[in-house]
Amino acid sequence: MRIAHVITRLILGGAQENTLLCCEDLIRRYGDDVLLITGPPLGPEGSLLDRARAGGVPVEIIDSLRRPIHPWRDSLSYFQLKKILRRYRPDVVHTHSAKGGMLGRAAAWSLKAPAVVHTVHGAPFHPWQGRGARRFFRLCERWAARRCHALVSVADAMTDLMVEARVAPREKFLTVYSGMEVEPFLKSDEHRRRVRRELGYSDEHVVIGKIARLFKLKGHDDVIRAAERMIAGAARNLPSPPNLHPMGEGSRFHATAATNVRFLFVGDGIYRRRLERQIAAAGLSDYFRFTGLVPPERIPELISAMDIVVHASLREGLARVLPQALISARPAVSYDVDGAKEVVIDGKTGFLAPPRDLEGLSSALRRLVADEAMRERFGQEGRRRFTDVFRHERMTEQLRALYVRICEAGPTFP
Repeated sequence: MRIAHVITRLILGGAQENTLLCCEDLIRRYGDDVLLITGPPLGPEGSLLDRARAGGVPVEIIDSLRRPIHPWRDSLSYFQLKKILRRYRPDVVHTHSAKGGMLGRAAAWSLKAPAVVHTVHGAPFHPWQGRGARRFFRLCERWAARRCHALVSVADAMTDLMVEARVAPREKFLTVYSGMEVEPFLKSDEHRRRVRRELGYSDEHVVIGKIARLFKLKGHDDVIRAAERMIAGAARNLPSPPNLHPMGEGSRFHATAATNVRFLFVGDGIYRRRLERQIAAAGLSDYFRFTGLVPPERIPELISAMDIVVHASLREGLARVLPQALISARPAVSYDVDGAKEVVIDGKTGFLAPPRDLEGLSSALRRLVADEAMRERFGQEGRRRFTDVFRHERMTEQLRALYVRICEAGPTFP
């Protein structure tokens, strides 16, 4: 098959890694002809362009394709997309991200591509926007949904959200979990002692890690506030809430535990200085460490240095770090947003807290810090449940079967 993938920018991120792995699988496992069309990887989040080229994935960059709305550049990008697709003559056009998805679907549909598919990695409308922006993006998604044959959700929660917003009927959606290379996470503990030593952690330290861009709505500020509650409360000899454990074990989180807890932020972004100031103002500089930008291949070894993974993002399709943590046998604590509950099974693989519930977040973290046996039990259960579910080969197999099914059904254009 001839398959074109379109994504707004190939930065270090979940949607981008998902797309690149799919392209590599289609070439290597199925012998398909693949073209990846993207805008320039602008911003502090790094780039996957070198990896794409090293992996033999042909890439075409449209310089005007950018994330912010810009009528002139967006019009130029649309016509550039049409020109590339007309020349390439794909059997399938598979789009990703809001801007790439909108323009890519419009261009592919106008050219009557045999199969047009869009993946919803995360809805472009969410409760943290103003009412006008939310309505505008919902209308855009409804318009674009009529210009593709199928919509792929990375979590069932994404389908529910899009159907509730009347973007498209439920029968147009298929859930395909975002695949990854699971073997490095299964073997990640081989690196634990070395990486913890490099980061300055001792055996006594209980490390709570967060992996995400340092950007708005990613929840780093909430993690800092939760840390302040944990550490300041324990320092004042305040017991944890008594309902944390069936037999009062919550009180085990005391001054010694607070002294030994550490926080590791993996990633970079425009909010770094702001977060560093917040940490310093709270008197927590000794407890936090930033790694800065790291390549994707370092993520397994950094997770190995952690004991707990926290994800406090306020909007996310299904954050890849959650299954990555669980496959690495690390329990996860997350806000209960979008697809998080599909992998963070409350009380079995980790804990969920309502968004912006700082007491719920800090209580869940206190509970896991205080109980090493619980951390081990939750981590092993997560590994057992999700290792095979998130293999990238499984993802690509499901997506390719969808491509074939649409092409074999024949054209369905108005």
